[in-house]
Amino acid sequence: MPSILIVEDEPKMRRLLEMNLADHGFVTHSAGDAEAGLKMLNTEKFDLVVTDFKLPGMNGIEFLQAIKRVNQSLPVVIMTAYGSVESAVEAMKLGAGDYVLKPFSLAEMLLVIKKELAAHDLREENRALREALGRRYEYANVVAKSGKMQSVLALVERAAPTNSTVLLGGESGVGKDLIARAIHEHSSRASGPFVKINSTAIPENLLESELFGYEKGAFSGAVSSKPGKFELADKGTLFLDEIGDVPPATQVKLLRVIQEREFERLGGTKTLKVDVRLIAATNRDLRAALEDGTFRRDLYYRLNVVAIDIPPLREHKEDIPELVEFFIARFAQSSGKKITGISPEALQILMQFSWPGNVRELENVIERAVTFASGPALTPADIHLDLPKSAGAAPVLPEGMTLEQWEQEIIREALRRANGNKSQAARALGLSRNALRYRLSQMGAPEESDPPSESADET
Repeated sequence: MPSILIVEDEPKMRRLLEMNLADHGFVTHSAGDAEAGLKMLNTEKFDLVVTDFKLPGMNGIEFLQAIKRVNQSLPVVIMTAYGSVESAVEAMKLGAGDYVLKPFSLAEMLLVIKKELAAHDLREENRALREALGRRYEYANVVAKSGKMQSVLALVERAAPTNSTVLLGGESGVGKDLIARAIHEHSSRASGPFVKINSTAIPENLLESELFGYEKGAFSGAVSSKPGKFELADKGTLFLDEIGDVPPATQVKLLRVIQEREFERLGGTKTLKVDVRLIAATNRDLRAALEDGTFRRDLYYRLNVVAIDIPPLREHKEDIPELVEFFIARFAQSSGKKITGISPEALQILMQFSWPGNVRELENVIERAVTFASGPALTPADIHLDLPKSAGAAPVLPEGMTLEQWEQEIIREALRRANGNKSQAARALGLSRNALRYRLSQMGAPEESDPPSESADET
C-alpha cells in the first residue's frame, strides 16, 4: 500500500491524520518538524509527503526544495492557513502537487492525496511510455500516424482512466474537442454525460448562470429554475473550452468547484454536490495571462494537473494524406457524391500549404472541394486556399503618434464600432475579454459593464 510521510508540528493534528489515513489503507509515518522528516526521507521510501507549510525551523519552501533534492518526482501536498495561500501557490510552482486550506475535512485531504498519487503514477507511466512509443494508438475520428500526434494519444491513453483534471493546449482548430472526447470515452465515466461549453460563445454576463445554473427570480427573465452545465455533467465529464476567457469572478467559483466539488446556483442558497471530471482547453498562453493578472495562479495550478499540448498541423504534415482521405469519405457520403480520392498534384498543393487554421481549415477546404468537384477524384482546380495577400509597403505609425498611443486609439475605435460592447470589441481586436479589460485599466478607463444589448446580440 502507498506509504505517506506526515510532517506536522501539532501532535493532535499529526495523530488524527495518521489514524484516518491508516483507516483507509495507507502506511503512515510522521515527523514533528522538517529536519526529522528529511532524515526519514533519506533512510526510507515514501510515495507521498503531507506537510504543514509553517513548521519550526525550516519553512515550507525550504523543506520542499530539500525534498526535491532527495527525490525530484516525490509528490508533496501542502497544508496551509487561508492567509498563506500565495505561499502555497508559490510552493506549487516549485514542485508541490497541491495544497489544502486549514481547517479542512479529512474527506478533502483523502481526495487530494488520492488525486496526487494517481497523477504521480501517470507521470511515471508516461516516462516509460516514451521509451516504448513503438506501439500505435488509434482512436475513433482521430487521425494520428505522425510521431507528434502519437505522443498526444499516448498521454490520452494514460490520462483517460484517472480522474485528474486535464488542460489541453494548442492553436485554434487543432482538434482539442476531439481529444477531450477521446479522454472521456476511454475513462470510467464513458457511460456518463460529456458536456461541452465554450466560454467565448456565451456573453460574459451569462457565463456564470450557464455553468452553475440559476433559480427562479435570480434575475430579470428567470421565470423558472435551470440547472447549469456542472449539474448536467454529474458522473461524467465537463469540457470547458477557451478557459483563458473566463472572467475573474467566474474563475473564483470554478476554483471552488474543483477544490470542494460543490457550488450554489445563481440566486440560490442550497449547496449542490457534483462528481464531475473537468477538461479545460485554451489556445492562449495562460502563463502570459498569469503575468498580466487576467488569470488566477491558484486556478491555473489546479487545472494544470495533466497538460497535453496538441501540435499545429504544420508540425505534423505527414498526417495530411490520411486526414484528406478521412474528410473525403465523410463529405462524399453526406453529399451522395461518388468521390473516392485526390490526385497527386492536388495533394501536393495541400502538403505545401502552411495551414494557419490547422485541421479545421483543412476540413473546410475538403468539404468545399467535394461540394464542387465534378470528377471521381479531387484535382488542383477543386482546391481553393485562403492565401495570404501580398505584402505591400511596411505599415507606419500616424505622424506624431507613439506605438502606445496608436494602440489605445485602435482600442477606442473598436469600442466605438461595437457601441461600447467590450466582448464584441475584443473579438474584433483578436483579444480575450480579460486581455481587453486589462488594457483598458492600463489606459485609465473606468470599469463598466457591457450594455444590455450584448445578450441579444450574441444569443
